[in-house]
Amino acid sequence: MTKAQTTDAATVDAVAPPAVDTPAKESGKKSDKPRSLWGDAWYDLRHRPMFWISSVLLVLLLVIAAFPGWFTSVDPRDGDLVHHYLGKPQLGHFFQPDWFGYDQQGRSIYSRVIHGTRASILVGVGVTALVTLLGGLLGMLAGYFGGWIDSLISRIVDIFFGLPFLLGTMVVLNAFTERKVYVVILALACLGWTSIARVTRSSVITAKQADYVTAARALGAGTTRILFRHVMPNAIAPTIVVATIALGGYISAEATLSFLGLGLSDPTISWGIDISEGSKVIRDNPHTLLFPAGMLSLTVFAFIMLGDAVRDALDPKLR
Repeated sequence: MTKAQTTDAATVDAVAPPAVDTPAKESGKKSDKPRSLWGDAWYDLRHRPMFWISSVLLVLLLVIAAFPGWFTSVDPRDGDLVHHYLGKPQLGHFFQPDWFGYDQQGRSIYSRVIHGTRASILVGVGVTALVTLLGGLLGMLAGYFGGWIDSLISRIVDIFFGLPFLLGTMVVLNAFTERKVYVVILALACLGWTSIARVTRSSVITAKQADYVTAARALGAGTTRILFRHVMPNAIAPTIVVATIALGGYISAEATLSFLGLGLSDPTISWGIDISEGSKVIRDNPHTLLFPAGMLSLTVFAFIMLGDAVRDALDPKLR
């Protein structure tokens, strides 16, 4: 666009009368302005009961993970074999140490369920953040530049995608003698970024063909500006949906690895560890397994519900 054309366009805009919205002002009503994708998605989410139910559950879980002392003052590692060995649940004793009963080491199951929330949430959020960052960046580069960069990144994605997720994670974790939270996060992230990369690549390929990207390139915008100011905001929606749904899967994967003895290990408190120990006495004392397993299922269910609600809100075809 030449300078003369720009001046003419600005002159036309200045001379042209504003959009008529007098009736809206006279009637006291707000003018109906078109909403953006995110504004439209938020409007849709506010009217979905599934979104509010999952949000309330997740906020409660985050508060429990951040401040477990608000819900119990009992040390989850403190066991009393003499008085509490496999004690039965006292369902009427709300928020008391014996509410969910005791395990085979005389430890309060309720206290362990509360304190185990932190490790699961940390693993889920940590893995999701890493895979979104790594997979999103690689997928964006592959989709935008194409050519040999796309071919190279796509072949790397295919190699990692061909490795069984849980089996590959087991092999990685088996190389560590002490498996703490950050070790499990890195192991799961090493093999969990491929789906995000593929989804982001497809979204970027679609977004880069839009007219606003062509216009930005014609006006001399740099590659970095086009990627982060024009392409990424319009291609990130499917990535957010996949990441939100996958977060629950990463929590479930951590519990599975801990159940098999290859995930988190003592002294870290984990639902997977408690499920593994409870499975040994499940016939006579099913409460040792049911309460940590129920908390795990509730957490995964909440994240999946949130992901489904976000997906329906961001995809106009599903409305």
